[in-house]
Amino acid sequence: MTISWLQAVILGIFACLSSMPGMGGTVIGNYTLGRPLVGGLVCGIVLGNIPLGIMVGAAMQLVYIALVTPGGTVSADVRAVSYIGIPLAMLALDSYGLDPASAEGIGMATSFGAMVGTLGTVLFYGTATINLVWQHIGWKAVEKGDFKKLYAVDMVLPWISHIICSFLPAVVMCKLGVPVVEAIKVALPMDGIAMKTLFTVGSMLPCVGIAILLKQVVDKVTDFIPFFFGFTLAAGMGLNLVSVTVVAGLFAILFYNIKMVGINAKKAAMAAGPGSLDDDDDEEDI
Repeated sequence: MTISWLQAVILGIFACLSSMPGMGGTVIGNYTLGRPLVGGLVCGIVLGNIPLGIMVGAAMQLVYIALVTPGGTVSADVRAVSYIGIPLAMLALDSYGLDPASAEGIGMATSFGAMVGTLGTVLFYGTATINLVWQHIGWKAVEKGDFKKLYAVDMVLPWISHIICSFLPAVVMCKLGVPVVEAIKVALPMDGIAMKTLFTVGSMLPCVGIAILLKQVVDKVTDFIPFFFGFTLAAGMGLNLVSVTVVAGLFAILFYNIKMVGINAKKAAMAAGPGSLDDDDDEEDI
């Protein structure tokens, strides 16, 4: 598998769009195009191997499934993971001949994602730093009363930041990443300690993502029961992801209905409470 300049440019455009708020806003850009699950599909289409792209994207999505960016704090940039890490991981898996669904394949994919995600943090802060220049220009325009200039500050000038820190790095690293991956293959054989360490660490990264997610959604010990039950179904009965998802959906509907019964009962009690009190008062008056 190789990446042509045209393919690298297309990936760079998607990397730029996923980080550019002016194109569809944060919802369509960062939180849709920028997610590894969506980026895996896009990379698979561009590179001509959709199943490989989706499997690599799903593996990387597990690592960053609970990633949040409060304010300007960014621990990893998933946009770089999606459009730099996934193509390079696809190249590495194809070069080593690994099955993306195997433990070794997932370990290698997540390792590439973590490495590029850390690099993406530098690119993110580079974008933010350049945007400070445009912000200063905007404040000067406001002080002078030149409000029409704010359109350029908001919709035109930020493109320069994202082209420099998103488009160009994605294009260069995707295109020049091919010889790098080949060099890694030569320097780090499959049976070497370095690759075994890489596989081990990479296999643990999805666990970190799931643990962070559970920490956010679990309030009490009993909330772990559905997760343990689903894990038992998947590991003990050999169910695939689709089957577990269907079972999880049924449990979600069941829990929702049980919760709504309790809520409706409380509402009925509150609605009937004043009426029943009035009836009691009337009986006492009689």
